[in-house]
Amino acid sequence: MEAADTDSSTTSGMNVVSMNRSNCIGVLGAADGWYMRDLQRAANELNANSHHPIDILPLTFDTLSVQSLETLNVRASKARGETTSIDINALDALLVRTMPLGSLEHVIFRMNALQVAQEAGVRVLNPPRCLEVCIDKWLTIQKTRSKGLLTPRTICCQTRDEALHAWNTLGEDCIVKPIFGGEGRGIVRVQDYDIAWRVFSTLEQLRSVIYIQEFVRNDGTDLRLLVLGEELYCVRRDGGGNWKANVSQGGTATRIEPTFEQADIAYRAAKIVDGWMVGVDVIEDNDGRNVLIEVNAVPGWRATATAVGIDIAKRMLELITQ
Repeated sequence: MEAADTDSSTTSGMNVVSMNRSNCIGVLGAADGWYMRDLQRAANELNANSHHPIDILPLTFDTLSVQSLETLNVRASKARGETTSIDINALDALLVRTMPLGSLEHVIFRMNALQVAQEAGVRVLNPPRCLEVCIDKWLTIQKTRSKGLLTPRTICCQTRDEALHAWNTLGEDCIVKPIFGGEGRGIVRVQDYDIAWRVFSTLEQLRSVIYIQEFVRNDGTDLRLLVLGEELYCVRRDGGGNWKANVSQGGTATRIEPTFEQADIAYRAAKIVDGWMVGVDVIEDNDGRNVLIEVNAVPGWRATATAVGIDIAKRMLELITQ
């Protein structure tokens, strides 16, 4: 993507482009993914009626480099697969739409780089601390529960024997999740001792932390409350007989008006994790209680936008550039 009014310099053998224009938003995510395309589509539609155009620059974590504590560079995708190196500090905002897997060093470096960018004055959305908390499901549960929100009983351990004890404590019916992950992938319900023994043995051999949560009994649906700044959009997700209600797992989403308590949970959760845009998942259990399940710092909006009839990508860009 070509940028007008630019200054170029060479740093460590790379051509670094610094942009001197307004409304330039870097997006760390899959360059060819649906969400990147949706943001670019929304920007183009807004630009048609604006004197201050919005530029969307697709960026990736694997090209991130720090030249000094003041200069962070990352390569931006251009047409025909070409790339150019840009200075993150020149962006008006940096929108984080992914947190790819990597080594411990990769993860720590990437999070520290976002922190450096934020301290240098770049508006990072969501902020690094929000990403750090929400990427870790166990930490999210601990922080929200400590602030008074109702969450499922959750046990984290590292050995098969401890996990089997936790499974028994939770009534021999539990959910086993990866601490890092999303869209319902890798989540299993364990109700049988032999399956529990095999699952927990495998996780121990893989040197994984074993994250166990009680199974919250309900009608097979859950709520996704999307907090966007001060705005809130809510849908009920139905797994159609599958206890996993995620739309990515085949569920459907229908717009609903949240109760005062449900809206309060969503806003409180967003504040606890310091989130600007978060997806708050709540289950209404068979006793009528609203139970917070997860807070997602990189929430999808495809199904929610369709269900609520709001162009969420466009609304995001409007709020960022206000």
